Amino acid sequence: MAFPPEFLEELRNRLPLQEVIGRRVKLTKRGREYVGLSPFNAEKTPSFTVVPEKGFYHCFSSGEHGDVISWVMKTEGLGFADAVERLAGQAGLAMPRSSPAERQAAERRRGLQEALEAACSWFEEQLRATAGQEALAYLEGRGLTQETIAAFRLGYAPDARGLLRRTLNAQGFADPTLVSAGLIKQPEEGGEPRDYFFNRVIFPIADRQGRILAFGGRALAKDARAKYLNSPDSEVFHKGQVLYNLHRARRAAHDSGELIVAEGYMDVIALDQAGFPAGVAPLGTAMTELQIQEAWRLAPEPTVCLDGDTAGQRAAFRALDRALPLLRAGKSLKFATLPKGEDPDSLVRGQGPAAFRACLEQARPLVEVLWQRETAGQRFETPEQRAGLRRRLMDAAAAIREPELRDEYRVVLQDRFDGAFRRARGRQTGRDGGPRRLAACYVKPSPRQWALQEQRVLWATLINHPELIEDLVEEVAAFDIHERALEGLRDRMLAWCSEELNAGRQLDAERLQAHLSQTGSDELVKSLLRDDVYNYAPNARREADLMAAKSDVMAQLKGLAARRRVGGA
Repeated sequence: MAFPPEFLEELRNRLPLQEVIGRRVKLTKRGREYVGLSPFNAEKTPSFTVVPEKGFYHCFSSGEHGDVISWVMKTEGLGFADAVERLAGQAGLAMPRSSPAERQAAERRRGLQEALEAACSWFEEQLRATAGQEALAYLEGRGLTQETIAAFRLGYAPDARGLLRRTLNAQGFADPTLVSAGLIKQPEEGGEPRDYFFNRVIFPIADRQGRILAFGGRALAKDARAKYLNSPDSEVFHKGQVLYNLHRARRAAHDSGELIVAEGYMDVIALDQAGFPAGVAPLGTAMTELQIQEAWRLAPEPTVCLDGDTAGQRAAFRALDRALPLLRAGKSLKFATLPKGEDPDSLVRGQGPAAFRACLEQARPLVEVLWQRETAGQRFETPEQRAGLRRRLMDAAAAIREPELRDEYRVVLQDRFDGAFRRARGRQTGRDGGPRRLAACYVKPSPRQWALQEQRVLWATLINHPELIEDLVEEVAAFDIHERALEGLRDRMLAWCSEELNAGRQLDAERLQAHLSQTGSDELVKSLLRDDVYNYAPNARREADLMAAKSDVMAQLKGLAARRRVGGA
């Protein structure tokens, strides 16, 4: 099967070569490259090199060379089509179907890109023409040099409506193509199409390879209804998927490991001119999920550097919320807060690059910004207020999809909460000032009774949530059980889970309970899944939140193990 070049290019862009290869080969970064021991020959000195910037690996000991697709073909024994399908699944891309309609669509997209490139060149010419003097003066007044203006291909859309349309018509681009490209629009009241941009400074928006997708326009007229205007979405441009300046920032971000996410076009351009070339912007909105993932392909922890005003803070918080479900080990965001009233453009022009660098060095990790958002300017004087804060923090942690990271956030946020509201606790006192007496009917359980109850909770929770066994299989298998019946139950549960997973089936509580009943554990299971167990530990119930149940299981395993070490159970 022949795959469209655009599909294969997207596949390679979505799957960083060093990450795919790093699942099999331990790689060490050296400058712009990664090195490791050859996966093709036994060796003691690394001769295997991965060059992400150029998209290839090379093994000097065996001569093997290729890209991410050939890597999967060689290491997994797959043909080209099967390797592409495997990688497409990892990248979240639907496999293309070659059909006449799709070939026509690909040809139509090429036509749109050609029209956009022609428009970009024309806008550049207009900036240097007599009509563009005001626009050029505006850019120079913002401190941009001629070299910077040329590097970013800045242009001008004249205040002469219809001129772009007539120019591109003369070059062979018909109105339907120009409408689809977002260069002209059909008036709702009818009549001839008119140019989408006029009397605006033009900022070309490109894809990863530098191909023009759309434009942003900054109005020169003070009474313009919109100060900034972006091209409408089209077949080649989707605003929420594109980062401005991505194609120019890629190499700098790769070399430095640093990526700056600013708010607007001028911020990115001013930063580049001031010596910060690894800057991108999300086209006037808070970062979307797709833009966050795009940024992670360039740097593991981009710095979100938005304006120091209220709107900038709101945008940062929206980016935080959108990032939470996507966080994983080694992939997060940092947040740099600029002085009030400043943006990156004004800061580097007014106070110089050193002032901006100082802001970057003081950037805070996402977890700190989350804590600050939930606590700044608020009072927590009552139990209800503190409980509300804790619930919000735990809800934020629950949004993280990666189990290990989610648990880590819960621990960190709980520690911060405990540290903030820890109080010296003396003996509880009664109304007369003396020690408060416990009810006479209360009998303190023995350590062994506590341990037995916690073990009942542990196995009840695992029966109702067998997917936890897959996550905690080593801890469950290694746990020292003195009760023979529970030890046999544990072994049957582990064997069943292994068989289910090897068969490609999801772990299901009903199937597990049926299996245990059929293998002689019916009465034991019934004794565990009782109301007195659920009353003691609500998260053991089948309908309980999975992550809450996991937190309880981990605590029970640690607590029981600790008691065994000190001889208390």
